[in-house]
Amino acid sequence: MEAKAILKKVRTSPQKARLITTMIQGHPVNEALKMLRFSSKKAAKLTEKVLKSAIANAVNKGADEDQLTVISAYADAGPVMKRFLPASRGRAMPIIKRTAHISIVVGEK
Repeated sequence: MEAKAILKKVRTSPQKARLITTMIQGHPVNEALKMLRFSSKKAAKLTEKVLKSAIANAVNKGADEDQLTVISAYADAGPVMKRFLPASRGRAMPIIKRTAHISIVVGEK
């Protein structure tokens, strides 16, 4: 039995979120939660929120929480906010504010 949870339009870059999602992929859920809790990254707190939601979805479907494993965890690129800052000689310098979609699938072994 598998369960999925997605957090969309998170205000962090997908590259930074992928560091965290690849870290927990394939680990048991309890171990993955510990890894996220002791990580100092901003994306770890957001990923922990998504993982808890995926666990709750699996338990609601009737799965045993102790048998759950993170099957897949990935971060995709979301919409990009484009802003501009004034620069010298009347130019404008672009600022690209990236967002991410964090998805986690948990299931029993």
